[in-house]
Amino acid sequence: QVQLVESGGGLVQAGGSLRLSCTARPSGATVFSINDMGWYRQAPGKQRELVATITNGGSANYADSVKGRFTISRDNAVNTAYLQMSRLRPEDTAVYYCNVDWNYTPIVSRVDWGQGTQVTVSS
Repeated sequence: QVQLVESGGGLVQAGGSLRLSCTARPSGATVFSINDMGWYRQAPGKQRELVATITNGGSANYADSVKGRFTISRDNAVNTAYLQMSRLRPEDTAVYYCNVDWNYTPIVSRVDWGQGTQVTVSS
């Protein structure tokens, strides 16, 4: 599998910014390719929801609720995705999870998830 190492969560006041990082590290696996990387979040009592995804070519997709405030990017040289979050709101409070879609053969892929990082926005 691919181990995902997340960092950057924390407590911030409304209107503030945070930057999350997620690095994909092969763990006993041969990685043929790393494809889409993404960020999802889950607030207490709610289902996990998409925040943003990015292809290995750099094309990004965002949830409507974060468009214009969050920016996803990635550095393929170090297999790392970033989520720059600005103008944070209390409703952005959640555990943020990174995931990666990757191939371990030319035709077989799987998705792995990180353990999550807490983001708390105070009003």
